[in-house]
Amino acid sequence: MKALIFAAGKGERMRPLTDTCPKALLQVRGMPLIGWHLAALRAAGIVDIVINTGWLGEQLPAQLGDGSAYGVNIQWSHEPPEPLETGGGMRRALHLLGDAPFVATNADIYTDFDYASLPAAPTGLAHLVLVDNPQHHPRGDFALRAGRVHLCGSERLTFSGIGVYRPELVAHYPEGRYGLAPILREAIDFGQVTGEHHRGRWSDIGTPERLALLNEQAGHAHPRV
Repeated sequence: MKALIFAAGKGERMRPLTDTCPKALLQVRGMPLIGWHLAALRAAGIVDIVINTGWLGEQLPAQLGDGSAYGVNIQWSHEPPEPLETGGGMRRALHLLGDAPFVATNADIYTDFDYASLPAAPTGLAHLVLVDNPQHHPRGDFALRAGRVHLCGSERLTFSGIGVYRPELVAHYPEGRYGLAPILREAIDFGQVTGEHHRGRWSDIGTPERLALLNEQAGHAHPRV
């Protein structure tokens, strides 16, 4: 199984930190944020990884190279200066990901989720990892009932940014700039998305304040590294 890491975003909410550094390379506990993902994927036996680049994207291959320092094999999906968003980024990277289901994760999260627990092939078009709603996103995104993701429900959870996808989810879309969320909602509406609830560590590193808080918290070692 291969993995795609979304690392092309401008990180506008992280400014001024991201004026000169892509968000994926910001330091978390002495390691670039994306390094935690590379280590966790390697620990799960996923070593063939595609990373998309956009804003200040030349810094990522300059620092990570072919991934050998992390024990993985990195291929690069370079995007225009204006990133293609998650849907367009996934579509552009398909030629590197191949025809089999693949893992995709946002670079700007920090989690103890075990990628080895993901299904090798979702029963539908996608399998999403959902988490408890963080304080900054109290309404959540989706409902989860009997292992299937729904658009509506009384108890809603937040999409973690981690999932397993079949290429067919986006293969019929033209290359361009668009988000993944509307595509997922359509697939959910047709009953094509399963899911699970991760109750462990998860943080959306979306602002300098959240990054500083994560770095200040003592006594936490990432269990997957």
